[in-house]
Amino acid sequence: MHRSASLALAALLLSAAAAAAQAPDSGYTRREEMVRMRDGTRLFTVVLTPPGRAEPLPIILLRTPYGTTGAAEYLGVRELAGDGYIFALQDIRGRYRSEGSFVMTRPPAPAGGVDESTDTWDTIDWLVKNVAANNGRVGMFGVSYDGWLTDMALIGPHPALKAVSPQASVGDFWMGDDFFHQGAFRQSYGLEYAWMMEASNDQSDLPRPSRFDTYDWYLSFPTLDSLARAVGAARWPTWRRFVEHPAYDEVWRSGALTTHLRHTTVPTLTVGGWWDQEDLYGPQATYRVREATDSAGINYLVAGPWSHGQWLGGPGSALGNAQFGSNTGEHFRREVLAPWFAYWLKGRGDGRFPEARVFDAGAREWRSYGRWPPAGAVATKLYFGPGGRLTFTAPAAPAGADSFVSDPRHPVPYRPRPVEWTYDARGSRWQRWMTEDQRFVDGRPDVLVWQTEPLERDVVLAGDVRARLFASTTGSDADWVVKLIDVYPDSVEGRPQMGGYELMVAGDVMRGRYRNGFERAAPIPPNTVLPFTVDLHQQAYTFRRGHRIMVQVQSTWFPLYDRNPQTFVPNIFHARAGDYRAQTHRIARSARYPSHIEISVLP
Repeated sequence: MHRSASLALAALLLSAAAAAAQAPDSGYTRREEMVRMRDGTRLFTVVLTPPGRAEPLPIILLRTPYGTTGAAEYLGVRELAGDGYIFALQDIRGRYRSEGSFVMTRPPAPAGGVDESTDTWDTIDWLVKNVAANNGRVGMFGVSYDGWLTDMALIGPHPALKAVSPQASVGDFWMGDDFFHQGAFRQSYGLEYAWMMEASNDQSDLPRPSRFDTYDWYLSFPTLDSLARAVGAARWPTWRRFVEHPAYDEVWRSGALTTHLRHTTVPTLTVGGWWDQEDLYGPQATYRVREATDSAGINYLVAGPWSHGQWLGGPGSALGNAQFGSNTGEHFRREVLAPWFAYWLKGRGDGRFPEARVFDAGAREWRSYGRWPPAGAVATKLYFGPGGRLTFTAPAAPAGADSFVSDPRHPVPYRPRPVEWTYDARGSRWQRWMTEDQRFVDGRPDVLVWQTEPLERDVVLAGDVRARLFASTTGSDADWVVKLIDVYPDSVEGRPQMGGYELMVAGDVMRGRYRNGFERAAPIPPNTVLPFTVDLHQQAYTFRRGHRIMVQVQSTWFPLYDRNPQTFVPNIFHARAGDYRAQTHRIARSARYPSHIEISVLP
């Protein structure tokens, strides 16, 4: 990947002022420091003080692996910067102008060691003691990796840290964020991101794949091992972690934020997007863990109709073809983010924030709840039936199933082709792929479909979504991809191009070898009906009257997820070409085996 592509990544994650005529830090007094950590390592830190402020100001700290130039774009959040804050921007260890060795998402260290939490503590201590005219209060926020760094500050937080807003943070890299989802390896993202972050210090000299359509490029490698050898992935620590730890072992558990966020002592505003193509799981999981210890009532959640970091820059009125009827991003920055920091860092406002503020993209409106998921939501099952019917009535037939052949040589693309390099500076649809019209897989024999009749009333989803499959395979391993879809009527007033549109409301994948527990892989007995649970996480969405609810099930989502050989091998990263074989998968739908999707519905 060229340097321009890495800058496109920084802009995607951080930019809120790309269209500004002036540099985001224009007018600020700039001070550069090498701040010494407890082990002697010095981290490059930029302190930006706004002009014309007489009163002491709070500090907002932004720590990043993407370079302080990219992080300066946060100052373009005018709804926040206009309130008057001192900003401190810092390169983390081993990145750009900071000393030390870079470790991707460095896990918490044992007592006496150094990690991102201790580096944050040391930095805040230096700031409050050495930056003139600060009021002794520090806040933090950030998106993606920067959001994860914000969360890390909560492990032994500094007393001056008074408010944090981790946004699109990684909760668990294996369970549902960047690198694995319920056991399935996120091939294209895992490889491309590790390549970008670990093949050089500043992404200035990275190569590109030989094919523009990366579907063809990834498919040209018969195995994960051949792919790794072609790009030299064995040199990257993160790739070696993938290969050496394919299951959910202590390495992944110890690095998961959800393992360490056990005490909620700092006011926290967690922010996520319903269509976050990178870290949809993290905000939901970290909010849930914090809520368990939130005796002070200082744990809050905002979830909107956004892709990764979309809320921080631009209006947020649409994502791809999905339109939301208002500028949701501007609303968040003006009505939520700015008042949040103003209250906790400046004592301004009444501090009355709803526990959960979520955007319902089906109804096109914000909703506030005193808890999340909201009280009163009822678990409701939609059952797979014959003839592709999806119903609220459990099946009574003693037998019934639908089957398809899953062929690793012809995997189902996860988005319409061509599939561009994820952060291609020439343009990539990566950011909006989750709202693409799912009709692009219509007619494929390896995609099963069930749908309701047009709804006679609104169905308001608010909370958990899970698929319960009773399935079998002729092989000894299988992946299960499940998508919950809103099917628009054939005629949409004012937007004829949306007629019959299939909008994915929720979707995810589960690797069948982990059906008995994610800690250890086990082969699937061939031709045996077994239960599989696919967690589709949470949503707030209204299926409107006249729409249909659809479920699609398939076994490949390529090249975002690697191909399951469908022949059990202990470690798929070591699978041979001959292990990849076509197999027939069956989804049962009978009284004994009632495959269904379960959603939380408000009455």
